[in-house]
Amino acid sequence: MFWVLLLLLAWAVAGTACTRLCLAAAHAAARETKEATAGRGHDLTLYEAAFLSGGPRRVADLTLVSMALQRRLLLAHTGWATVVDPRGRDEMERSVIGAIGPEGQSRIEPVRDAAAAADAVGSLGDRLVSAGLAVPDGARGGVAAAIREVRRAAAAVVALGVIALLAPVRSDMPAHLVALWFALPFVLTLSCLAIARIEISPYSRWASPAGQRLLSALVRHAEGGDDRTFLTSVAVRGVRAIGEPKLRAAFAHREPHHAVFHRRD
Repeated sequence: MFWVLLLLLAWAVAGTACTRLCLAAAHAAARETKEATAGRGHDLTLYEAAFLSGGPRRVADLTLVSMALQRRLLLAHTGWATVVDPRGRDEMERSVIGAIGPEGQSRIEPVRDAAAAADAVGSLGDRLVSAGLAVPDGARGGVAAAIREVRRAAAAVVALGVIALLAPVRSDMPAHLVALWFALPFVLTLSCLAIARIEISPYSRWASPAGQRLLSALVRHAEGGDDRTFLTSVAVRGVRAIGEPKLRAAFAHREPHHAVFHRRD
């Protein structure tokens, strides 16, 4: 019977998707077991906190803001960065100065992009991944892709069931029993999605659960109104944490695409 063939196809689609999700969840659970002791006794630096909160671009933003607070870099509200002190104190600062270029002045946006792609930021990310604090590239993609596949499988089962019920080929099986048979693989997909939602620990884009715990501790222990507290806010929340209007405008400034820029000597 035609509806039986459609039912077999529905079970095949649902079973394949759910099996893939189970395997991805098992791999994620094994990774979480290895990460359970990660970060113990580790105090996050501001650069590490920035990476775990917002990735490479957040590290670049933090470096720019930090250098601006120390008056070693001028960030104009018009969107230009000017080097005051060309001696970088660490690899991140040297990456920013190198991104600005030998003329000592550049638009902020390309500096952010170049500094985020620098080897210093890449090495920082690799160290955090090795420590179990950052999410490896594509580590969560397996589970996310599997969940999407199960959702598509659920929709496919519904579509196949509708086709079976509306097909012109008549069957001796009552329509409500046909619908019941198709409800079984549909329930399977929904159950897998529900279990995945409950059992799989939430990951941010950059920080593993251990990294998220250290970030939470860093925020709780940040007190007072000094520069470090301010930089901690920038590291965790990004440039939206900048309270000074002109400095915040330096990152928000956008020029029309047709404009021609000339550096002032």
